[in-house]
Amino acid sequence: MENRRPEVQSSATVFLSTLTPKFYVALTVTSSLISGLILVFEWWYFKKYGTCFIEQVSVSHLRPLLGGAESNPPVPGFSASNGESETNRQSLSECKVWRNPLSLFRGAEYSRYTWVTGKEPLTYYDMNLSAQDHQTFFTCDTDFLRPSYIVMQKAWRERNPQARIKAAYQALELNNDCAAAYVLLAEEEATTIIDAEKYFKQALKAGEAVYRKSQHCHPQNSQHEAQLRRDTNVLVYVKRRLAMCARKLGRIKEAVKMMRDLMKEFPLLSMLNIHENLLEALLELQAYADVQAVLAKYDDISLPKSAAICYTAALLKARAVSDRFSAETASRRGLSTAEISAVEAIHRAVEFNPHVPKYLLEMKSLILPPEHILKRGDSEAVAYAFFHLQHWKRIEGALNLLHCTWEGTFRMIPYPLEKGHLFYPYASWTETADRELLPTFHNVSVYPQKEFPFFMHFTAGLCSFSAMLAFLTHQFPELMVIFAKAVSIVSRPGLA
Repeated sequence: MENRRPEVQSSATVFLSTLTPKFYVALTVTSSLISGLILVFEWWYFKKYGTCFIEQVSVSHLRPLLGGAESNPPVPGFSASNGESETNRQSLSECKVWRNPLSLFRGAEYSRYTWVTGKEPLTYYDMNLSAQDHQTFFTCDTDFLRPSYIVMQKAWRERNPQARIKAAYQALELNNDCAAAYVLLAEEEATTIIDAEKYFKQALKAGEAVYRKSQHCHPQNSQHEAQLRRDTNVLVYVKRRLAMCARKLGRIKEAVKMMRDLMKEFPLLSMLNIHENLLEALLELQAYADVQAVLAKYDDISLPKSAAICYTAALLKARAVSDRFSAETASRRGLSTAEISAVEAIHRAVEFNPHVPKYLLEMKSLILPPEHILKRGDSEAVAYAFFHLQHWKRIEGALNLLHCTWEGTFRMIPYPLEKGHLFYPYASWTETADRELLPTFHNVSVYPQKEFPFFMHFTAGLCSFSAMLAFLTHQFPELMVIFAKAVSIVSRPGLA
């Protein structure tokens, strides 16, 4: 070997000395061109399939040959047909802003936040939507017959909170049984939940009396039908808020009973999503069998989905396996049937609303939820996590299972994102709507966004580096030849 070293050194020196600057120019240009073509191909493949070709080949073909296993095995049961069957039924109903079923009380909760932080938790757009809701639900064409209701019509349109409160008191002076006035005072003047509950109890007493009168007048004409509808809305709203007061004050069983009675008494008002209030209260009681019974009724393919429905279903599935789940063990032996079911449920939930996991895993700060939410948007994720994070923390290992599996969902979601998988396509305008609903100090979550894989960055860097070398070699051929020979000699210590 020692005798051959001088020969190898001599032949290498002769070879390098015979290379001309044109060779180095051609070499760097060729390498730059090849890396550029690879970058273009990788970009095209990523835009079409949502993954890097080199990474996919290494994970799918090379890794198994080397004895590795995929950390995110494919989950059975994900068929595009399910998403296609729901698309037509849900696209129209879902692509709109919904009233938050668990919205807080303005005076007792939102205002207290403003007093402490000096920040406004509600946007003007959100409060304007609430004003429109109040005018729609709490007014009707026959209000001109009642002076107190005329005053309340103006109160709902007032922008200044003090003006609204003043108008509510004026309505009570005209009619001491004006339920809508008590509702406004409970929402905005009461500074504690206890005070709000007192106002709502007065509203309930007045609302029930008016509702009974409207029931007797119902068959007469269309105006009385509109009046009955309004009085029904007031009564349902008051009973729901009373149940929420009981929930916030720790009387959870009482709250559950009130919600069940309300759903039984008014079964046609399912669009108000009272079942989401019930789910949250049952989770607080840890009555998981009752939660499953509610899900069995409302998690139906023909009914609109929500983050509360999808993530609660995932939580129950995760509860069965999360306490003993280990990512390392699962990657070695594969997933059990129960674990596959849990992972599938998490993937389903994440595809419906991909913003939620970062809040549940506390990778992003929570804020007070808005009064309205956009389904599948950041506003819905904030509202869900605000009330349900404690339920995930209570179940041992549930957040760990979510952490280990949720990112794998994005590799399974069809790309481009205009396609749907289990659900209809993710709307591209959710970010715009969420920015209207959420306060300016909140960093709105924008998704879906597939980050560029490492190999995309590597190829781009390689292309840029080789292009720079080609340019320098073309401009300074003699210096680059000397540099290349020096690098070649230094990189071969045996030839030095």
